[in-house]
Amino acid sequence: MRKSIASYLSLSLTICILVGISFTTDETVDLSKYSTAGLKLDYTVSPDDSIANDDLASNDLNQTFSPYLGKSFVGFKEAIGFKESGGDYNSVNTFGYLGKYQFGAETLKMIGINDPSHFLKNPGLQEKAFIANAARNKWILRRDIKNFVGKRIDGVLVTESGILAAAHLAGPGSVKRYLRSYGLDNFADGYGTTVRYYMKHFSGYDTSFVQPDRLAKAL
Repeated sequence: MRKSIASYLSLSLTICILVGISFTTDETVDLSKYSTAGLKLDYTVSPDDSIANDDLASNDLNQTFSPYLGKSFVGFKEAIGFKESGGDYNSVNTFGYLGKYQFGAETLKMIGINDPSHFLKNPGLQEKAFIANAARNKWILRRDIKNFVGKRIDGVLVTESGILAAAHLAGPGSVKRYLRSYGLDNFADGYGTTVRYYMKHFSGYDTSFVQPDRLAKAL
């Protein structure tokens, strides 16, 4: 009987020692064999080293989180929408321009929208209108984009996104005159905002998403 108890105690002690050793063993994992080398990594937005970490997060808990859109096409149209109206789909300015992107009634007609009231109440239609208008302007300005992108006019580097933004502000005709006069004919809207300002302020965005289309319609 005593031998059985002694054997039981010895077995229990051995198990405790083995369990203790298993928890105290410092086993390292070799990560050198795990690598992304050779893999095609697909990012939706290019890295931008100029953005600080503080820009990505805020200590103010009352602020609404907004993803960093960088120089993407979505970043382009949202930047224009914010400049035009603060991003307000219901906005109507003192000159009667409508919506988030501040369209005039005549421009809306050219892209197939004949009911400004319906347009103002329809955010989805406003987004389609922005793309249609950009596509139409890109077709009208296709030769100027080819001839002037990469050059400097009045100290401003000409980019496709700057041209399209300026055309949204002032119309493609005003942008043609600005480019072909090398900055001498610098149209300003009713609030004093110039073609040159939009050309500079919206420079360098990726607008390859917009396909030139002479007959582009929002509907």
